[in-house]
Amino acid sequence: MKALQYILLLVLLICPAAVLAAVPANCTQAIIGIADDWNNSHVTLSLVEKNAQGQWVRVMGPWKGRLGRNGLVWGLGLHSNPWLATVKREGDGRSPAGIFDLGGLWVTNKTPVQHHPAIPYVKVGPADLWVSDPAYPHLYNRHVRLNHPARTAWEKKEQMRQTDYAHSIKLLICHNTERPEVGAGSSIFFHIWRRDGASPTAGCTSMNEQHLRTLIARLNPARHPVYILLPRKEYAERRRSWRLP
Repeated sequence: MKALQYILLLVLLICPAAVLAAVPANCTQAIIGIADDWNNSHVTLSLVEKNAQGQWVRVMGPWKGRLGRNGLVWGLGLHSNPWLATVKREGDGRSPAGIFDLGGLWVTNKTPVQHHPAIPYVKVGPADLWVSDPAYPHLYNRHVRLNHPARTAWEKKEQMRQTDYAHSIKLLICHNTERPEVGAGSSIFFHIWRRDGASPTAGCTSMNEQHLRTLIARLNPARHPVYILLPRKEYAERRRSWRLP
């Protein structure tokens, strides 16, 4: 028994991503984002679902999208990162790669966003903050609603954007949200792209507004949807071990 435990531990140390990471068994809906390489800010997005026969089929896309200005880096989600891998840090200009749950909607857009009633929906106002300041570890990468509009310099710095149209519809990508690691990246969302896709993001995934609205309308929490974002080579290498669509 001890020998077996030793072997398993050794395998985990050598190749943890192949052993521990996988699309959850109850997931039947996934957004797939594929970039050409780690340093590319362009991404191809598709929505896939399992049919009655248990086969993954594409139901939306492929659509163009944009990632962080510096490309991708391993994030903190449902997957296990490779041994000694470089991981996302606050302000690195990279989008987190891996497998991630999806969270709620955060909206300032005046046009209603069609969505499944089980998806949390927050109408963002001047009292809403999303904390990215590592000096406040107990609040890092958390939504905070004040009992007053943001007024201090710190509150205004952490305030969720009020008049930025690109951020008027935001779908939370659950990077570093379970037990937030301070400095490992915060405020990662799907949102509307800028300049019709001519501009990259700071680390989010952006896309055409109508495509984003259509995508959100299709998401069903009962299907346990995830976001899978990887460079093309990494996706191919992990397809079998991670049970990727």
